[in-house]
Amino acid sequence: MTEGGLRPHTGGCQCGAVRFRCDSQPENVHVCHCRMCQKAVGGPFAVICPVLKSDFQVTRGKLSWFKSSELARRGFCSECGTPMIFDYPEFPDIGVMAGSFDNPSEVPPVVQYGNESRVSWYGMLVSLPGDAPTYAVDPQGYLPRIQASNRQHPDHDTDHWPRPVRS
Repeated sequence: MTEGGLRPHTGGCQCGAVRFRCDSQPENVHVCHCRMCQKAVGGPFAVICPVLKSDFQVTRGKLSWFKSSELARRGFCSECGTPMIFDYPEFPDIGVMAGSFDNPSEVPPVVQYGNESRVSWYGMLVSLPGDAPTYAVDPQGYLPRIQASNRQHPDHDTDHWPRPVRS
């Protein structure tokens, strides 16, 4: 618990080499559709969760940085490549990517930016089928194989970090 009684938000990369903690609730959580964010996360949009830098700390490992412009940089894990941070170094807050939190449902967006670059099919996502669990129809037997070989770090802090096998 933090001083104000809030449970900290924890998170990290896919492999577990980098873990972090936020001691305050992110504010102005936003969906960003700009082309730079699309490329940075390898998806159609990023969900960025600004938190004061004074309330953010890396608890395991070290972030690597890519300077995406003269004003901004992106923090990621050098072991597995997971994008985790958007940062304007001179600003008091840091943007944590929602998907890197252990519980991304706890940081819902409140606004969207960069709509001029929003992909044309974004609005139809809610109409797509999607009620079946992942691998509900698994004729190839992938689910047991994935579960048996999963190297993804669990969505909680651990005392150790099993190094991933690199191919």
